[in-house]
Amino acid sequence: MHFDTSTRQHWMAVLAHSQPAALQARLSALNLTPDYELIRAPEIGLVQIQARMGGTGARYFAGDATLTRAVVRLASGTLGYSYLLGRNKPHAEQCAVVDALLQEAPHFQTLMETLIAPLEADRAARLAARQAEVNTSRVDFFTLVRGDNA
Repeated sequence: MHFDTSTRQHWMAVLAHSQPAALQARLSALNLTPDYELIRAPEIGLVQIQARMGGTGARYFAGDATLTRAVVRLASGTLGYSYLLGRNKPHAEQCAVVDALLQEAPHFQTLMETLIAPLEADRAARLAARQAEVNTSRVDFFTLVRGDNA
């Protein structure tokens, strides 16, 4: 194998967080037309979200989130999976196809360099822009100690 579990988790996270239009544009530019069949057509469902009070307490039910999943099989037999938050069926199908292609040696290096790395950079830029926007409204509180309170 040319990748390990953490590498696959990484690219699947990048695909799941990618913008659908950006993924479509980059895939179109690569001119890849893989032959595949849908094993599990994209379907929308709910997933329960659990949380912990303070991050360390007992688990509690925090609510539901919409999830879209898909499974495809390439002509070579390689299976590709995707799980995305939200309701975008075409995006889930594209992510599953890319997951399957990334598992094959002929496509791995090319897709990692021309698809996964740029999508990851796009996400980092979006997160940095959001962080900068949030920081503009940041308020730092401090307490002055008067001499007679000491």
